[in-house]
Amino acid sequence: MKKHNPVVWFEIYVNDLDRAASFYESVFKITFEDMKDPTGGSMKMKLFPDDMENHGSGGALVKMEGTEPSANGSIVYFGCEDCKELESRVEENGGKIIQSKMSIGEHGFVSIIMDSEGNSIGFHSLS
Repeated sequence: MKKHNPVVWFEIYVNDLDRAASFYESVFKITFEDMKDPTGGSMKMKLFPDDMENHGSGGALVKMEGTEPSANGSIVYFGCEDCKELESRVEENGGKIIQSKMSIGEHGFVSIIMDSEGNSIGFHSLS
């Protein structure tokens, strides 16, 4: 049986799309791409860089009516070389460190932070 990751898309809900994009671009050193609302409505989206054609997952920051940022739901973990490096850019960009880099045994290390909008996200590294 072929193994595959069933996660193909995630959305992180925000109140201030520009503020959130600035936070993530500064912490991850990435650039977002604007995306039009696929439903033709008033949703605003900024896409994370992705490689969905090669079975990676993609995602976006999303501002739309009826959604709110939350620190009490699911957590998306972003892979990185070292959790501490990303942690070092969180607070200066309007976020908060909830759980500093900690070992998860043979699976590496994780950090949990709160972004500029109030969402909890995680970092994962092998060292």
